[in-house]
Amino acid sequence: MTKIIIHGCNGKMGQVVASMAVKQPDIQVVAGIDRVTDAYDNPFPVYSSLAECSEDCDVIIDFSLPKALPSLLDAAVKRNCALVIATTGFSPKELETITEYSKTIPILQAANMSVGVNLMYQLIQKAAQVLGDSFDIEIIEKHHNQKIDAPSGTAYALADAINEVFLNSKNYIYGRHSKNERRSPSDLGIHAIRGGTIVGQHTVLFAGNDETIEIEHTAYSKQIFAVGALRAARYMANRAPGLYNMKNVLDDRSPVTNITTHDNIILVSIRNAPAKLNTIANIYREFAGGNNYLELISQTSPADRMSDIAFALSADNLQQAESFCKDLVSKDSGLSIKLDTNIVKLSIEGLGLEQHPKIAASVFELFTRHNIPIKASVTSNIRIDCFIDKIHEKQAMDMLIDEFGL
Repeated sequence: MTKIIIHGCNGKMGQVVASMAVKQPDIQVVAGIDRVTDAYDNPFPVYSSLAECSEDCDVIIDFSLPKALPSLLDAAVKRNCALVIATTGFSPKELETITEYSKTIPILQAANMSVGVNLMYQLIQKAAQVLGDSFDIEIIEKHHNQKIDAPSGTAYALADAINEVFLNSKNYIYGRHSKNERRSPSDLGIHAIRGGTIVGQHTVLFAGNDETIEIEHTAYSKQIFAVGALRAARYMANRAPGLYNMKNVLDDRSPVTNITTHDNIILVSIRNAPAKLNTIANIYREFAGGNNYLELISQTSPADRMSDIAFALSADNLQQAESFCKDLVSKDSGLSIKLDTNIVKLSIEGLGLEQHPKIAASVFELFTRHNIPIKASVTSNIRIDCFIDKIHEKQAMDMLIDEFGL
């Protein structure tokens, strides 16, 4: 159960967060903070300041005003709890203060809590990388007539995401009133529109010669921001101190999402091979031509000018592997070569592995605990390959499925 305090609970967004939180079985709103304490009949106690609130919490969700930042940060430090800051309109100095406090407590600060908008950041960066300076870029944001800050915090975040691609070489141009000059290639236009009850719309326009591309996000209700804020609160509970953003939340996938086995594998182990620079090259020359693919290749650091080599390849190449090994032995009788044909490659995959580097260690510990020898292994940021005897295949699959809840 994640216990939260809503800072700015009687504001429009605070009320949406409160109403959404009630529907979440793993979220409990223990208290709310607002200058006006009796505006609504909330199902939790409301205080005029965090100093008056004695309830314990895991996370404070902030939808208030920038001027409340100092007391908010101080209260979070005293409570040693996490912060999800969804308020916008901070000055550069205030953003620096947030960064400084994040060295003591975990803070997630985002200009927009929408999952869609945070995906949009990645999409526009990819577009900027591909299109480069050959396209002019303009940002148009639209909001309701009650919004105070302009341009919106999200518009700034979109601009910053684009500018990052261009190594911060773009100049932000706010509107074009009184500008009697041609557009500069370094311009990045930002335009704000206020009217009616528009929840929020952000468009990034890429304008080239005879073609335009628009990437747009439209919010039809404030609920999308509440959903994102609650998702962020779950993520931030019990995090280490640091500055987080919504990309961290979106990337927080289950570490392991897929486990597969492949049994059409040969594992070749060569012991006491002369540590020559061309040894690996000879193996590639022999097996990696045509449609062959080496699943694994490794060479230990030389000891007494000798090293151990292991490589795996398709069982379709068994005859070729046997011939190659026989040829090696004929040239050097001191070699010890073993071909494992009754072998399987077990692959543990997941994009979330990149955010959980300790998973590899836990996987190897799991194999040790179940007395399953690993013949060889390969790891990357999103995959772990373990080569094991085929007799252990079912046991290994069962233990991994059980361990990662698949």
